[in-house]
Amino acid sequence: MNELITQLNDTIWGVGLVGALVICGLWFTIKTKGVQFRMIGEMFRLLTDSATSTIGNLTDKQIQRKHVSSFQAFAVSVATRVGTGNLAGVATAIAVGGPGAIFWMWVIALLGSATAFVESTLGQLFKKRHKDSFIGGPAYYIMHGLHCKWMAYLFAILITITFGLSYNSIQSNTICGAMQEAFGWNPMVVGAILAAIALFIVFGGIHRIAHVSSILVPIMAIGYFILAIVIVMMNLEHIPHVLKVIVTNAFGLEQGLGGALGATIMNGVKRGLFSNEAGEGSAPNVAATATVTHPIKQGLVQALGVFTDTLLVCSCTAFVILISGLYDVPELNGIALTQAALGSEIGSFGPIFIALAIFLFAFSSIIGNYYYGEANIRFMTSSETALAIYRIFSGGVFVIIGALASLEFVWNLGDLCMALLTICNLIAIVTLGKYVFRLLDDYKTQKRQGIKEPVFHRKQLPEIAEELECWD
Repeated sequence: MNELITQLNDTIWGVGLVGALVICGLWFTIKTKGVQFRMIGEMFRLLTDSATSTIGNLTDKQIQRKHVSSFQAFAVSVATRVGTGNLAGVATAIAVGGPGAIFWMWVIALLGSATAFVESTLGQLFKKRHKDSFIGGPAYYIMHGLHCKWMAYLFAILITITFGLSYNSIQSNTICGAMQEAFGWNPMVVGAILAAIALFIVFGGIHRIAHVSSILVPIMAIGYFILAIVIVMMNLEHIPHVLKVIVTNAFGLEQGLGGALGATIMNGVKRGLFSNEAGEGSAPNVAATATVTHPIKQGLVQALGVFTDTLLVCSCTAFVILISGLYDVPELNGIALTQAALGSEIGSFGPIFIALAIFLFAFSSIIGNYYYGEANIRFMTSSETALAIYRIFSGGVFVIIGALASLEFVWNLGDLCMALLTICNLIAIVTLGKYVFRLLDDYKTQKRQGIKEPVFHRKQLPEIAEELECWD
């Protein structure tokens, strides 16, 4: 089974998905005139802006209780991005594709942030009202933007399997591996405890998930970033060599052109996409839940998440591993390589710190991944029974499966699901991107007119106004 999945992965990724991601990123960068670079100041400003002052007739307390803020939506999406991809995924990319894979992770992040901007803006544009929050995502903009029901349901099924089930097994596998490496704990016991905590949170819905994520994400990201920066500062004399190794390896100048270079690029793009999720269609699901006055706002905030994930957290891990020089050791891969690298720099505390960090990183990803599936289960059916079954499998069964399965199997399965999901979403956002370009022009026009908080009304897009129920 594992060999079959590996062959399918090599076929799909090798045939053109890597190129498609790069081309789409370039296209969106050109059409938005480099929005991910030009408007980075606006991204930081919006991160703390809940945009509640112009929303309906609700009081501030009612808004805080009934809606998800921009920051909370950002935190949930970063919770799924900042996880095993930043610690285990980076290590796997280096071990399999060489140090040059990091360069291609940077490339896909710089271009992918424009893709993330487009897909998250579409998630906001086509969102729907649901109880105490909004709901939306690719399944919704495929259904109401492309009017393609079968494709919308296909996406909903794929993302539920990919994030709610497959990716959660990866997160669990990494947590259990790290705990076993650091403390010698039995993976089955760790998996059972992890499942119990996850089930408690996921049965609380998006508000409990958003609350937990908004606390965990800043703590884990800042703590890990500070430690990595300290290690880099202690080894400043090695950084020029590290950068040289990354660049020369990225273009096959060390290992020779051909298959090795292809493996470097493919692993860099795959691990970069797993980590930052740009173009995968995941972040729009949580972007849609935010209460904002203009769809562009959440698109900008989510674009910032890609930078946070890959250019900061992933780079920290890569520098620590390359400074240690352990990336050539054959028996080290995944989280074990990251633990060994950190251990070589700060002693025996290294593996323990990584075990604790990966618990926070991966656990926040588990609960964030779960929500992506929930949003799409609700798209397909209103059955609370179906949702309860999904919660049990996502937060319980597949967390335990991940604890027991091999590292190679869970990553291969995740790569296959990710590829199919991404193809479906790229088709949709390339087709619907024209609406985002018009929204961006409108947003910039209002800003030039001195309007601090631009407002969007559905009459501004008359041809699809009937599908935009939340913008009246």
